[in-house]
Amino acid sequence: MEEKKLSKRNDKDMLIKRLNRIEGQVKGIQKMVDEDRYCVDLLTQISAVRSAINKVGTIILENHIKGCVTNSIRNGDCSEADETIEELMDIINKFSK
Repeated sequence: MEEKKLSKRNDKDMLIKRLNRIEGQVKGIQKMVDEDRYCVDLLTQISAVRSAINKVGTIILENHIKGCVTNSIRNGDCSEADETIEELMDIINKFSK
């Protein structure tokens, strides 16, 4: 199977912005720990980071399904389509843990 990448520049730019924001949130959590902030406040921020990173993963998964998987199934032979579906199932299982 050939290497596949994000297909659109605007998708990549949007993901980079989201990841930069997440990085800022993580740095904020580090500062909160250093300042001995209240545990509930830390846990709230950690929950926000988890949610944000899950959203990034969902966007990437959607991009993969709509682009790479769809193209592989449309343009490939049966064995390539089966391999693509197997790869997709593996990544969905990893992502959903």
